[in-house]
Amino acid sequence: MERERLSSKLGFILLSAGCAIGCGNVWKFPWMAGSNGGGLFFIFYAIFLILLGVPVLSMELAVGRAAQLSPIKMYQKLEKPGQKWHIHGYFCLIGNILLMAFYTTVIGWIIYYFIEFLRGNQTTLSFDKLISNPKLNVILLFISISLCFIILTNKLKSGLEAFTNFMMISLFLFLIILAIKSLTLKGASEGLSFFLIPDFSKFNISVIVAAMNQAFFTLSVGLGSMSIFGSYIDKEKSLLGESIKIMILDSVVAVLAGIIIFSSCFTFNIQVNSGPSLLFNSMTSVFNNMIGGRIWGSIFFLTMIFAAFTTELTVCENILACIRELTGWSRKKGSIICGLFLFALSLTTALGFSVLYFHPFGKNTTWLDFWDFIVSNNLLPLGALVYTLFCTTNLGFGWDAFITEVNTGNGIKIKKWMKYIYKYFVPLCIVFIYISNLISFKWK
Repeated sequence: MERERLSSKLGFILLSAGCAIGCGNVWKFPWMAGSNGGGLFFIFYAIFLILLGVPVLSMELAVGRAAQLSPIKMYQKLEKPGQKWHIHGYFCLIGNILLMAFYTTVIGWIIYYFIEFLRGNQTTLSFDKLISNPKLNVILLFISISLCFIILTNKLKSGLEAFTNFMMISLFLFLIILAIKSLTLKGASEGLSFFLIPDFSKFNISVIVAAMNQAFFTLSVGLGSMSIFGSYIDKEKSLLGESIKIMILDSVVAVLAGIIIFSSCFTFNIQVNSGPSLLFNSMTSVFNNMIGGRIWGSIFFLTMIFAAFTTELTVCENILACIRELTGWSRKKGSIICGLFLFALSLTTALGFSVLYFHPFGKNTTWLDFWDFIVSNNLLPLGALVYTLFCTTNLGFGWDAFITEVNTGNGIKIKKWMKYIYKYFVPLCIVFIYISNLISFKWK
């Protein structure tokens, strides 16, 4: 099967950034910052993004480009005879599938909120009523998955790349418009001060742990979602430079989202540390109290659709690439079968609040919490650790082979002194994140 190629370097950057940019940037980053000291959290987040996020991202891209295969096959090409690194390729596939088992439902909810704001029904919106309506959730899930795989039936350039480019450009445009609007609100200065100016009196170890977590998870590394795009590009550019570009785009979205949400919440006295409800309940309350809120709310949730849908597209492309390499199926056949399978699996989340009750971690938890725990708390950090060990030790791809691959092309190169960051700092941080998350997890 001939390897497809992206049409441009911009397409690669926007696709990779689209994979990284999702609900975590526009939704999780602001409430994580709000819960952990605002500006102080932001400083540590930026530091760990550079020291932890970028190195892991460059390793995942390097493995994909060196192999020119999907995660399911790339280890088999690069590992030494008799080694078992390729087992992780199957976990990458499983992890991407389980991520979509709940992410597709969340996208359906965002689509619903956008439609309701567009129709002028924003004052009667109820998130509890939405998630407890089984028929509506199934319809929204079907829309979310169908749109994704209809796009993926097309060739890489005319399908995934074209749509992602359009959505990413639109995403930045809408975020800039919303940020400018937010800066005109009376609480903007107070919100920005909280968000960007560090208050060192709030310093504690939990702020560092939270910043490390967000910096690590925001770039979507560990499941091979990035390595697939490494396999679609040539060797004209060094991968550290490309990783930094992706990090910058990811950070710009997070900062714009912070400006929008903190300015709005401080204006209308909405709690900025309200957790997951910030996206639906809190922001709906903000727009219901804002002049022209119907229009601004419609733009906000359309922006959220673009942010979340680019992630769905890129992750499903990874799933599709793995399945096609295992079976030899065409894009169309693979898209239909993968779409049907994901729809069936995702029904657990869509119906988990109304029909398919399952309480894995206490009475208020659902299938969504179960899938998220497996992916976010286990497969992502452990997968990133595998990539790190594979690239930095002689037991895998090896440091010399990794350096040759990642430094090939024009752009910023990895220097000799950076070896200590890649080989020791990064894996130790990943182990720390994994253990601390398991210890702090609310099991019951």
